[in-house]
Amino acid sequence: MPKRRSRRLRKAAFLAVAAVLALLAPGTAAEARAPGARDTAAAPGIPPLTDEQGRTLTLRGWNLADKEHRGDEAPADITERSLRDMSAQGFNLARLAVFWDDLEPRPGHYSERYLRKIERVLDWAHRYRVRVVIDAHQDVYGPAFGSHRGIPAWATRTDGLPYRTHPDDWFAEYFEPAVQAAFQHLYEDDDLRRAQARMWQVLAGRLADHPAVFGYDLINEPMGRLREGEGIPDAARRIEATQITPMYQRVAEAIRRVDRRHWLFIEPTPAAGEGVPTGLGRIHDPKVVYAPHFYNAAMEAGRDYDPASGWLSAYEAAVVHYPRAMRIPVFIGEWGPLNSSLPNMARFYADALTSMSRYATGWASWTWCYGGAYCAMDERGRFQPNKSRTAEPYAAAVAGSVRTVSYDAGAAVYRLTYTPRGKGVTELSTPPSPRGWHITVRGPAHADVTRVRPGERGVVRIRAGVGAGTGEVRVTVTPG
Repeated sequence: MPKRRSRRLRKAAFLAVAAVLALLAPGTAAEARAPGARDTAAAPGIPPLTDEQGRTLTLRGWNLADKEHRGDEAPADITERSLRDMSAQGFNLARLAVFWDDLEPRPGHYSERYLRKIERVLDWAHRYRVRVVIDAHQDVYGPAFGSHRGIPAWATRTDGLPYRTHPDDWFAEYFEPAVQAAFQHLYEDDDLRRAQARMWQVLAGRLADHPAVFGYDLINEPMGRLREGEGIPDAARRIEATQITPMYQRVAEAIRRVDRRHWLFIEPTPAAGEGVPTGLGRIHDPKVVYAPHFYNAAMEAGRDYDPASGWLSAYEAAVVHYPRAMRIPVFIGEWGPLNSSLPNMARFYADALTSMSRYATGWASWTWCYGGAYCAMDERGRFQPNKSRTAEPYAAAVAGSVRTVSYDAGAAVYRLTYTPRGKGVTELSTPPSPRGWHITVRGPAHADVTRVRPGERGVVRIRAGVGAGTGEVRVTVTPG
């Protein structure tokens, strides 16, 4: 996801076409739900993400991506400050963009320097208790097509087809014949399939034992070749079913030869962002996460959120089908508006957070940087307008069966009910607040602290006590 408005317009157009078709689909909700107190229990039929202790997880975080620096300079924009500041606001997850063109600049030659830099970022993440999803990021395939990043030039085959840049309309370049041919060759050529699998084996083999690693996002926003006269939803489902699904299976099997422990995150095409149900098939692996992105066409073009547009409801109605059918968790890998200061953006954050909480284990907003547009923070290290709404109390890990979860954003009151299991520790995260937080625990458990001081992030540990497994624990977090 780029940072400049001018580079989002074609993607907005692409998503807008998909959105119109999605909203015409039978059974799609047409009105956004009203904001307010929200029940954040998982949607029926969608399992939660869990850790190695079997605890139910909630992941809240941001993307980390430096697309400007490459080679010896990569990734200069990602510093220890990024992880420290993210953690200090209560976030526990970073989706870290890694570029194949930096990792393997020549066939079979992997950059030890780049691997060490990735490990350095992971070391910072571990220091600040942030889990990391390694994202194999690409935009417009890779550097064979101008300034883009991702798949190396040596792994790019265009069949001699034309390509031209669109300086003010970068997403249009996905529809250039040469780029579409490159994707098809990646999916279909045996040697490129092997190269992609080998790259992932090198990366996962190197990082498998790092304590910060939580999982691997196998490719960012995969695309493909549209056939003449084919509509976007039909093309997306065909590409997902016949090309992207087999690719994910190949990569999953390659990773499992060196790492059987971490989660695998799989994405649909960007068409899913506007309520087009995915055509992905089953990936035969016990630890798969569905990781769509969550962007709106109008807001990608810089316009304000329209609560009556039906987009958010259409997205939610469509996105749950695949994870329910496959019985896998959902994680939103990217989301967030270009301009968070517009009049309806407070309502957008309320609606979006409420919606995602109904079906997703967590999310990573785009993007943690210090500046304008999509950046979480301004140049002085303060949240941009409305983005502080992403920092709220949540149960990062629950050692037991979650019964109910709710958060009233207006009153800033968080409630959790669960049945404890074994001797595991439930972890509660609270962001810094001028008033601090009070924590009340009732039932067979006790918290290590009952108050978080003003201005501090809280990590509250709740341990099961006498009667665990037979009674409910009720946790309430209130300001003051």
